[in-house]
Amino acid sequence: MGWRTALDDWLDSERAQVPLWSPVAFGLGITLYFMLPWESQRLAAVVAALGVAGAGTIVRGSAGRMLVWGGVLVALGIGIAAWRSADVALPVLRDRFEGEINGTVEAVEIRSGRGQVRFQLDPDDPGLPPHVRISLKANVPAGLVPGANVTVRAMLLPPAGPSFPGGYDFARREWFDQLGATGYPLGPTVITRKAPPPAGVEAWLDDLRARLTVRIETVVGGDAGAISAAFVTGDQGGISTATNLAMRYSGMAHLLSISGVHIAIVVGGTMWITRALLALSPWIALRWPLKAISAGAAAVAGIGYTILAGAQVPTVRSCIGTVIVLLGVIMGREALSLRLLAGGGFVIMAVRPEALLGPSFQLKFAAVTGLVALFNSRLGRWLSAPRQNAGWVSRTLQHLAGLLVTGVIAEALLSATALFHFNQTGAYGVFANLLAIPWTSFIVMPLLVLALLLDPLGIAAPAWWALGKSMDALIALAVWVAGWPGSVVRVGLMPITAYALLVGGGLWLFIWQGRARWLGAVPVVIGAVMALTSHPPDLLVSADGHHVAVLLDAYDDEGPRLALLRDRTGDYLRDVWGGVTASTADAAIADLPNADCTVDACVARVGTGRSAIRLLATLSKDRIGQPKFGPACASADIVVSDRRLPAWCNPHWLKLDRTALETSGAVAIWLAGRRVETVGELTGDHPWMPQPRVWRPRAGGASGAGRALRAGRPAEAAPNPDEPTY
Repeated sequence: MGWRTALDDWLDSERAQVPLWSPVAFGLGITLYFMLPWESQRLAAVVAALGVAGAGTIVRGSAGRMLVWGGVLVALGIGIAAWRSADVALPVLRDRFEGEINGTVEAVEIRSGRGQVRFQLDPDDPGLPPHVRISLKANVPAGLVPGANVTVRAMLLPPAGPSFPGGYDFARREWFDQLGATGYPLGPTVITRKAPPPAGVEAWLDDLRARLTVRIETVVGGDAGAISAAFVTGDQGGISTATNLAMRYSGMAHLLSISGVHIAIVVGGTMWITRALLALSPWIALRWPLKAISAGAAAVAGIGYTILAGAQVPTVRSCIGTVIVLLGVIMGREALSLRLLAGGGFVIMAVRPEALLGPSFQLKFAAVTGLVALFNSRLGRWLSAPRQNAGWVSRTLQHLAGLLVTGVIAEALLSATALFHFNQTGAYGVFANLLAIPWTSFIVMPLLVLALLLDPLGIAAPAWWALGKSMDALIALAVWVAGWPGSVVRVGLMPITAYALLVGGGLWLFIWQGRARWLGAVPVVIGAVMALTSHPPDLLVSADGHHVAVLLDAYDDEGPRLALLRDRTGDYLRDVWGGVTASTADAAIADLPNADCTVDACVARVGTGRSAIRLLATLSKDRIGQPKFGPACASADIVVSDRRLPAWCNPHWLKLDRTALETSGAVAIWLAGRRVETVGELTGDHPWMPQPRVWRPRAGGASGAGRALRAGRPAEAAPNPDEPTY
């Protein structure tokens, strides 16, 4: 067969690149485990993957071997993710709890920038999860440190699911963090027994981090001190919300978390200083392998910095990748290659498969993979080729071109990931980072190291002053860039299909080396078009039915707007829903021209043309009699309530009361095509949020022309028709 021979010949020509698809197949299996909601679907995926592997034994040749290993790795990825989910399993709170809690403090997180302290507690009550987290905003008692015993009357809530279908799943993160509940105090937190004196290396490190954080924040002051402390200990709690937003909108937010940039600065600086000092001795320079020795010293410095910073997951990932590169330098191998990245990614996914879904993992590997692929290409080799015979102007232009191209590539890859996860990205990140990264590398970090070295000697005041001024300049740059017109690019809810096409096409472009690599541009373009043209949900309903948002069709000079049911909707929900709809949540449903609202309920006409619907939402806890509420239900297309509604409340399309929402979770609705998505359908029976039976809209008879949809409900949760809860 001609096509099979041609395929084998092509794969043979790309033989060096084929192994790079191993972590991709492994990651695909992990993704399938998390994305497929039902266990039956996940088992079917395993069977299908093994079927592909079996088919590879029949096909044979290079294509057959690729099918065999690809199928096995996909099945292995699903299995590893399932094993990890079961391995971290601990009891999770399923219902709201209010009462007195006694327990031992396990960890304390001070978030001074938000005026908040969070502590993790191991309750004495065996009926509660073994690890819960409580947030304090005032009355923080002295002595609230790990090891102390406390008593607090608190409200504990089950781990919260996504605020909209496809959103960030806090319940999943807390499941893998083995956190069973979160809550807030209803009274003072009382220390019943002080913590014993800390002992051991870990306790010493925790104490050192805490003292360093306080020292740096105190001596430098303000946000400059908070960011300086974050560079050393990883504690970002002292950074104000305004500065956080400025860093995010300017594309400089990656500087706040200790990751690749900081590790590279520490490792690169250590390697350069070590080599320069050793080279001062001609005898050593001629006899010792300076490059390998300096790489070893840099590896030790990177590991030490990672431990000092608390060994957070992003820092550890960056450290692992850096150490792999340094090992390549020591062994005389290529310092940075796609093979090293593939190996590092495979190890991380095998140990922590849940990390694959996090934005930190995706942002890091997207940027680094793209840059390595760039400098392995013809353009990259031209940009990095040494030109000893060229003049200084030519060399300077070459370096500037290299910085610009790498900045554009990195920003494009980071922006795609940021738009999927956060629905927004900084438009001028390339420009901001061209200034911010060199400033941080050559000014801020050296001053910070110098100040820390001189501080024990009592002569660090000038260094601290210079550090504060340099950090103020970095913050001023972020504020300046964030204030430019159009500094924030916002995109509504990106379809998972669009993101998959972007990722798949990008990997095809980066991994293959021949002309066939350019076929990857096709899915990238299709994914980009889908992402930019997708319509956000017209209606959003919270998981408790207490909050509703309507995307307005009218656009003003400031862009689309989101009308909310309640004025007291929290800032977090406003931000999340505003992001997923790429709008500003500053309007009210009650103020719409076609709305009629009382203290008990609100009726509004939503949408335009043939897709317009009539929305009915309850507001108060007071009972509304059937003579009034019955006709309102009958004339509504969608009814939303945070209470259980009686059986005689029959809207034309959807009935989203407490009974339905308990299993559906948050709901997103598109009026065109009558499309409905729920958190429950996307989560399925995963252990972090098991659903006994997921609510789905079903077809039913309805008044009016044509078939309409009406909400179904789980039979076991059907309310009493006479239940006075409406």
